[in-house]
Amino acid sequence: MGPGAELQGRRILVVEDDFLVAQGLCGLLEEAGATVVGPLGWADEALKFVHAHLDKFDSAVLDVDLHGEKSYPIADWLATREVRFVFTTGYGADALDSGYLHYPRCEKPFDVRMLFQALTRSA
Repeated sequence: MGPGAELQGRRILVVEDDFLVAQGLCGLLEEAGATVVGPLGWADEALKFVHAHLDKFDSAVLDVDLHGEKSYPIADWLATREVRFVFTTGYGADALDSGYLHYPRCEKPFDVRMLFQALTRSA
């Protein structure tokens, strides 16, 4: 079983505001056999989407900072529904508010194996 095989058939929402990062991330997930939902790049857009389309995805990758807004309202909504998600950031652990440090996080540039493990590890 190769890296990412555990993502085969998964539907993963991508919330990322950098076009090139989003495209690269989507490509990695699709190569692993996942279906990508999105990407969405704005916090309000993503929050509206998750409210209306919970049946469209089973996990998510959330950039912490979306055009200057934190993705915490999206994370909170997903957490209350027990939807697995991973925060991504280019700034390290100090980019997260203390109340969110217990959630999985991957730093950019991505270590693909760590990202895939974070998406599939039991909560």
